[in-house]
Amino acid sequence: MSEEKREQQLVSAARQGDMAAFESLVHLYEKRVFALTLRMCGNREDAAEAAQEAFLAAWQGLAFFRGDSSFSTWLYRLASNACVDLLRRESRHRTAAGPSLDDEELNLEVPDAMPSPQDEAERRELREEIERGLAALSPEHREVLVLRELHQLSYDEIAETLDLDVGTVKSRISRGRKQLRKFLLKSGNFSPPSPSKGTEKEGCQ
Repeated sequence: MSEEKREQQLVSAARQGDMAAFESLVHLYEKRVFALTLRMCGNREDAAEAAQEAFLAAWQGLAFFRGDSSFSTWLYRLASNACVDLLRRESRHRTAAGPSLDDEELNLEVPDAMPSPQDEAERRELREEIERGLAALSPEHREVLVLRELHQLSYDEIAETLDLDVGTVKSRISRGRKQLRKFLLKSGNFSPPSPSKGTEKEGCQ
């Protein structure tokens, strides 16, 4: 049986009140949901709370889940909303603003190929700076960057997950990338593009 078919059967059973089926869904997605909430919240305690809230909301809302999107997409939306709500309640964010940029990838993932001790130290420092940079963004900009750069969702998938227009998603990603790039430049962990590259891109806009 395919994973998709098994998921559909578990969702169907859980909608009928089968707690064991829902627990299987939790087991299937708990690591992915926690990875998302950890990137969003920045610490394990808040991430665990947001993940728990997401699964609770999923259990309570299963009767209203129509299946228009996949269960995972719906669950990501609940997890993202739980993170934003938590961050807003605790006022742990600052607003981020700025003009849109071109769609340049930031390459937030740090390679893991046989690093030397010095390389590993530098990569650990970069990871920490990226986490601090993400924490400095507003929840709205952080969530789209996390879903795009770290979870590799397409623009359409992010739009569906967050119930946003694709244009809004692209705008937020662009603004978030600019703010994060500025943060990493200031910390010395990100190299700006060469003048010729930047000039070419400006001329194309």
